[in-house]
Amino acid sequence: MGSSDHLFNRQITVHEIFGGGFVADVILWRQKNITAGILLLTLATWVVFERSGYTLLSLASSVLLLLVTILFLWAKSAAILNRPAPALPTLYLTEETVNEISACIRIHVNALLSVSRDIALGKDTSLFIKVASSLLLICIVGGLTDILSLCYISKFCLSFDPDHNL
Repeated sequence: MGSSDHLFNRQITVHEIFGGGFVADVILWRQKNITAGILLLTLATWVVFERSGYTLLSLASSVLLLLVTILFLWAKSAAILNRPAPALPTLYLTEETVNEISACIRIHVNALLSVSRDIALGKDTSLFIKVASSLLLICIVGGLTDILSLCYISKFCLSFDPDHNL
């Protein structure tokens, strides 16, 4: 190996610093087709988001809104047409996947998944309307700002809450 392979004349090569495997090959342009493909995909994604004015937050909110609406309407129409409801698995977190630090989070996530399943099965129309309007509001706000500004605004608003310590 020539001295150009070493970073600052060290014993370890740049390839070894990056892990020495496939990822290092891609980063160092040894896999030119894959590296170029990743760059083109990243560029295309950026151009689509830039030209459409969409942000990641508004895209995620729109996709969730579409999914919740489809599942809700499917469950409601299945009940009207005497068809079986959509086959949704029971979603829960097992004790093995969470540790003691996240025990509180697990309870809230399970409650959220239970409510989400009830909405998707069409059991609570008023909650569906609340969730759909909230996701629509998030989509609109997400279209007007980027995620970093939204995080700063949220932190600023939460700083006025005496019970919330950040």
